Amino acid sequence: MQIEVLNSKGEKTGRSVELPEDIFNIEPNDHVIYLAVKQYLAARRLGTHKTKTRAEVKGSSRKLHRQKGTGGSRKGNIRNPLYKGGGAVNGPQPHAYDFKLNRKVKDLAKMSALTYKAKDNQIVIVEDIKVDTPNTKTMLAVLNSLNVADQKTLLVNADYDANFYLSVRNLPKVKASVLSDINTYDILNAKTLVITESAAKIFNEAVEEVEA
Repeated sequence: MQIEVLNSKGEKTGRSVELPEDIFNIEPNDHVIYLAVKQYLAARRLGTHKTKTRAEVKGSSRKLHRQKGTGGSRKGNIRNPLYKGGGAVNGPQPHAYDFKLNRKVKDLAKMSALTYKAKDNQIVIVEDIKVDTPNTKTMLAVLNSLNVADQKTLLVNADYDANFYLSVRNLPKVKASVLSDINTYDILNAKTLVITESAAKIFNEAVEEVEA
């Protein structure tokens, strides 16, 4: 599919980029999208919740009274879970929530998400943005020209550029990412996908390498 390239003022440049059908026009698989998003969110969980067992709480380990002959129930020490301040039984312990997902499944999920964006006309190609020094005002002006400043936007660049990322860091609705780092969650979480011209051309190069 052909998409026209816009300049930083939102004007047509007369150039266009061909986005490969093998990535942007496949049969979307909703289930793998669900798995990819679930894995991404699970990996973000810290899993640091913790309760102390009876071996970890403070208190004497002395048996409160003898086993038999008191007329009362049998008791262990003061750290017994039945007592206030005692250890928790089967409480949460630190653990990871992340789970493995095959690379092919992740790739299919990303291509499915990109296909949905393409079908909904939510992809914008802009010529490469050069920022000499971090300048949020300049980047905001570019996004306003593209009519995406007031919506969640994923700004995709070909390579890492510190000034580029620092310029959008304080924009609450904009997230910048290197093309190689984009994931299914970020694609779907954004209303519009803004891809620089050089980043868009990499898609074709990737398809050509696979076919070679």
